[in-house]
Amino acid sequence: MSKELKNYVAGRWIGSSTTFDKVSPFNGAHVAKVHEASATLVDEAVTRGHEVSIGGNASIWGDLPLKQRLAVIHDLADRLEARVEDLVEAEVADTGRSHWQASVFDGARAARLFRSYADAAASLENRSMQFSGEMGFQGMWHSTRRPKGVIACICPWNVPILMACMKVAPALVMGNSAILKPSEETPSSATVLAEVMAASDVPDGAFSLVHGFGAGSTGEFLASHPKVDAITFTGESGTGSAIMKVAATGLREVSLELGGKNAALVFDDARMDAVAEGMTRSAFFNCGQICFCTERAYVHRSRFDEFVEMMAEIASGIIIGERSHNGFSIGPLISHGHRDKVKALLDAVPAHGGEFVAGGGIPSFGDARDNGAFVEPAVAIGSPEDSPFVKQEAFGPVLHVAPFSDEDEAVALANDTQYGLATCIWTENLNRAQRVAPRVRVGHAWINSWQIRDLMSPLTGAKASGVGDQGGRLSLEFSSLPQTVTTRIFEEDPAWP
Repeated sequence: MSKELKNYVAGRWIGSSTTFDKVSPFNGAHVAKVHEASATLVDEAVTRGHEVSIGGNASIWGDLPLKQRLAVIHDLADRLEARVEDLVEAEVADTGRSHWQASVFDGARAARLFRSYADAAASLENRSMQFSGEMGFQGMWHSTRRPKGVIACICPWNVPILMACMKVAPALVMGNSAILKPSEETPSSATVLAEVMAASDVPDGAFSLVHGFGAGSTGEFLASHPKVDAITFTGESGTGSAIMKVAATGLREVSLELGGKNAALVFDDARMDAVAEGMTRSAFFNCGQICFCTERAYVHRSRFDEFVEMMAEIASGIIIGERSHNGFSIGPLISHGHRDKVKALLDAVPAHGGEFVAGGGIPSFGDARDNGAFVEPAVAIGSPEDSPFVKQEAFGPVLHVAPFSDEDEAVALANDTQYGLATCIWTENLNRAQRVAPRVRVGHAWINSWQIRDLMSPLTGAKASGVGDQGGRLSLEFSSLPQTVTTRIFEEDPAWP
């Protein structure tokens, strides 16, 4: 039975005269009717958020002593952890991924972020220093961090609840109001989060949920609102560029985690058993729909044939479309529209002289899954480095493989892209690994691993892969405004009685 998903604004569930259908990418079944937020409703969310964060009613949230605010957040974390199974089921319904993957990668991991950010804020020290001025004045300054105001949290569809919590948690912890706009493809888990917010002691207006699309819809209404003080966005680079242009009006801060065409470098001394495990996940996990996923692999010529044979066997043996499988498998792409994009890049491989050693087509199940958005994991060789398959982000389970001869060539190939998000370096020579990693212009480099990640660690991107820093303390700093207070220290007045 499908659901009806409304907006949650200022403590009320609000419907709309404009709705859209969310369908399952697994079998085409109807999942939910979703209410699209109007410009008027977005304005109400922003206005109420401003009031309780930095406006006239900030005493109930933005100006609340940190210890009291963190107690509310810890209670919220308890409540969200009690709803983990609901979060998992929502992710499964929206994305078509397996219950195992949604449980291991999304559910409890996302819920714990509220507790992690609360603990990080509790240990976020203020700074101070005594100083002497050039004219002989003595003084002392101290800095504190105040709420920034209203933070727009615009989230992607690939890991919906995890990304929502990564944005909403630091915003609320620092006393801001957070307005969550999930992708129109994945509205369900955000609704569970809003239900938990409604049952918690987070005051009305400090959190709002607004559904809709991007340009000409909710996303644009939110990003362009003059009382939105900062925008955090994860998604496609073109959308990030558009948001940055809109944010320039009013000189509002942005934190953008954007696309990637990530490369793995496999050197001649790499342990192929470790490479097999890591590359299986980095190329095909979540059907390739992770920003950090590897879409290009450059392999030393002495190991090239071995690597290609290994990855072809792995890709051909991956389980597809079994929701109950307890282990590594892949589900569908998020939508038929996205599959069309991925399929166009796959079709470009033979057109530009490349060939598939595995995959490249659409699987057939002989049941309702044929109405889904599935694609075969694909491994291709022989594509020119300037071809669409090599240059354009697919965001699907695809891998281009090409050989290299030495370190300089490997680094040049890895850097020959407009993106700069992540890389994996596979070698038993740690001197080489530490030498090569800084030369690859990316925000995150893994050595002999992939996605071994502390969610509180710094995250950024180079080139078209992002602007601004996030993760842990960096997200808390983005979500707050530093204020410096300077006090003059006077010498003792001998005339004072």
